[in-house]
Amino acid sequence: MPLHNIFQKLKSRKTKSKQTPIIIADIHEKNSLIISGLKASKQIRLEIKSLKIGDYLIGKTIIERKTVQDFISSMINKRLIQQLKQMQKYKQQLLIIEGIDKQELYRTDTNLNPNAIRGFILSLLTNYNIPIIFTQDCEDTIKYLIIFAKQQLKPKLEPTLHHRIPKKIQEQKQYILEAFPNIGPITAKKLLKKFKNLTKTFNAQEQELKEILKSRTKQFKNLLDK
Repeated sequence: MPLHNIFQKLKSRKTKSKQTPIIIADIHEKNSLIISGLKASKQIRLEIKSLKIGDYLIGKTIIERKTVQDFISSMINKRLIQQLKQMQKYKQQLLIIEGIDKQELYRTDTNLNPNAIRGFILSLLTNYNIPIIFTQDCEDTIKYLIIFAKQQLKPKLEPTLHHRIPKKIQEQKQYILEAFPNIGPITAKKLLKKFKNLTKTFNAQEQELKEILKSRTKQFKNLLDK
């Protein structure tokens, strides 16, 4: 009788659960060195589509990539402003200015005042809330895109209130619940949503608490009873 290898099954499950981050590139970028580098990477999956706005889409972030020359040109003809305004349709935006090692950002071969460029960059940061990354070259840009894509797979942690004493009543209730072992911000919010206040939470039956606390219910009740 052949033996069933349970470890093989576990291994295949583990492999399936591992996700690969996706980078969507605009079709107009298909001949760029960036695309070649992303295609060669085994860390991400690349999809090439027609994007109405931006050059790359990673998660909910739309990304516009400009070489130094493109950045200055689009600044002068105001095309970049229009592009960034359109990018506001997405939840998050990012501007990459590429090639600062190969080309001087504050060029001396034009009549453009370097302070005009500095002012424009500050305007993008303050008036449009657009984060800007300056990369050395296309290889540097590729590395940023891959790392950013991988970060999207990491779970976003709910901010805890225990780095400060909250002023609002609802936050104070959450603050108290978070002081219990193994109860974080998400669980504290769920408890308050179900039981409305601390008194009802503390007086709740074990069966009711189990819906949210699961195996942590006994520990929670023991601390209240002692």
